[in-house]
Amino acid sequence: MMRDKDLAARIEPFDSFWEAPSDIEKGYSSFGRFYKRNYLKHVPADRSARILVVSCGPGYFVNTLTEAGYRDVLGIDSDPEKVGHAQRQGLNCRVDMLFRFLMNNDRPFDLIFAEQEINHLTKPEILAFLEACRDNLSSGGTLIVHSINGASPLTGSEARAGNFDHYNSFTEYSLKQVLVHRGFTDVRIVPLNLYVFYLNPVNYAAWALWTFLSILFRLGFVLVGKDARIFTKKIGAVARRP
Repeated sequence: MMRDKDLAARIEPFDSFWEAPSDIEKGYSSFGRFYKRNYLKHVPADRSARILVVSCGPGYFVNTLTEAGYRDVLGIDSDPEKVGHAQRQGLNCRVDMLFRFLMNNDRPFDLIFAEQEINHLTKPEILAFLEACRDNLSSGGTLIVHSINGASPLTGSEARAGNFDHYNSFTEYSLKQVLVHRGFTDVRIVPLNLYVFYLNPVNYAAWALWTFLSILFRLGFVLVGKDARIFTKKIGAVARRP
C-alpha cells in the first residue's frame, strides 16, 4: 500500500481539494450546478448506496449528493480547515488521509468519487490509487475520476505545465487504458461541461463557440491520423469493478 506521506505532490496534495473559490459559501451552489450537470447521471440510482468522496474539501459534492437524497455519503480530506467548512454545513465529512483510510476500510463502497484530479499523482501513485479504489468497491461498484485533458489544443499543455504538482495529463484513450489495466470494466470517458450556468446568456454563446471549435479540432486531429474526439478542458471517467 502506498503511504500518504510519500506522495509526490506537496503544494497541492491529492488528498485535499484545491479548486474551491475564495468565497467558500458560494461554491456550494456553483459547484453544485457543475456536479448535477456532469456527474449525478453516473451515480447509482439507489439512494441508500454507500458513497465515498475522496478529497472532499468543503463538501461540495457531498452536499450535492445529500440534497439529491443519498443517505450514506462520507467525505474525507486531509485538510482540517476545509473539512471544518463541510461540518459546519452539517455534512458527513471527516479529516483523514486517502491511502490510510482505504487501507483500514472494512466495508466496500458502491461508489468512490475522486474530487481531486488524478494528474496530481505520479504514474506509480495512480496505479496504486486505482488498485486501492477497486479493492474498496463492492462487486459492480462504480469509480468516478477526472483529469486535465491532454488532447485539448487550447488548455492541454498549459493545464499540465501551469501547476507544479501536475505530473501528467490524460486523453480519452490513455485514461481508459489505465483503468482497464487496473481491472475495471465498462469504462466510459465523458467530457466535462463548464457551461452549466444557464441563467447567464453568455454561457449559451460560449457553448455555441466551443461546439464550433470542437468540430475544427476534430477535423485537425483526423488530418494527422488521430482519433481524439473529446477536447474539453477536463475529462471524466466512469468505471466499474467486475
